[in-house]
Amino acid sequence: MHIETYILLYNVLEKSFIIGKSVRDEAILDLLSTSSIYKSLSIADLGCSSGPNTFIVVSDLMDTVHSKYSLLGHQTPEFLVYLNDLPRNDFNSVFTSLQGFHDSFKESIGDEFGQCYVFGVPGSFYGRLFPSNSLHFVHSSSSIHWLSQVPRGLDDNKGNIYMSKSSPQSILDAYFKQFESDFSLFLKLRSVEVVCGGRMVLTTLGRISKNRSSKDCCRAWELLAMALNDMVLEGLIEEEKVHLFNVPLYTPSFTEIMDLIHNEGSFSLNQLEVSEVDWNFEENKDNVGCCEYDKLKIGYMFANCMRAVIEPLLVSYFGEKIISELFHRYEAIIADSIAKEKNKFITIIVSMTKRY
Repeated sequence: MHIETYILLYNVLEKSFIIGKSVRDEAILDLLSTSSIYKSLSIADLGCSSGPNTFIVVSDLMDTVHSKYSLLGHQTPEFLVYLNDLPRNDFNSVFTSLQGFHDSFKESIGDEFGQCYVFGVPGSFYGRLFPSNSLHFVHSSSSIHWLSQVPRGLDDNKGNIYMSKSSPQSILDAYFKQFESDFSLFLKLRSVEVVCGGRMVLTTLGRISKNRSSKDCCRAWELLAMALNDMVLEGLIEEEKVHLFNVPLYTPSFTEIMDLIHNEGSFSLNQLEVSEVDWNFEENKDNVGCCEYDKLKIGYMFANCMRAVIEPLLVSYFGEKIISELFHRYEAIIADSIAKEKNKFITIIVSMTKRY
């Protein structure tokens, strides 16, 4: 992913980052207040990706711990940081930037800062990743909405690539059933790895509406499907290929998340926050109006954000040849949509404590 895209994604989701930091800080401070002084802290970031933002959350957490312990007159603990992502993640890039991460902390804090050991953990978080009772704090952002697989039974979702207002109820049910299974498994696995009283903070794309095909979560994918179907009509892509393509993602409501955490039973829910970010990024900055140039600019920015997220999946299925044309069309469709309707990204942030 290009650095410019990372910066763009950060700016787009800045509101969610700010809320997320507040939730994370509260969670880590609660952890520190309920135990004797820690000599070492184990922190895992699941779905760490690679790029300028990889160490942001870890840096914030370590800084919060250091500030708290300095206030109490205690030595900052050693940190064991585990960065997890799928094996195809560019871990070489992550570790190339590691020295800069260490240097920035020593520069701002000095010699009093404790040792920090960073480990790469390639693998799916839908399997075991860490030894039993080895983690004090788990964080994951923009990852748990990705499913372990495409749900089964999506044959009747023709013309769509995700849940949509035109999808039959059976499609919506199949997506939820897969998320229910995956998220429950995720909680069960982490409950084995996290110590009693340990904390976990998760951030996911989601929705406010109870309707699983609401615009909150589906509109961006409906418009991408529109671009694909336009290319089908022009003979650039086979219709059957688009018909069989479905995105392995689910955007849960906050009530679904709450219910699943309660039903699985390993964690108690401490806090849940919902953040909304308008598709019109300029409007988020309190600019008034949206001229033709703005619409085109926003269409370009939005399409590139989506491309950063979904391109590997599209390339693996359709091949690289169609990608540039697809997102060129998607830009125009997004720009037109922004002029006609108001849409938002919904982000849900949850903080939990391991019960036993």
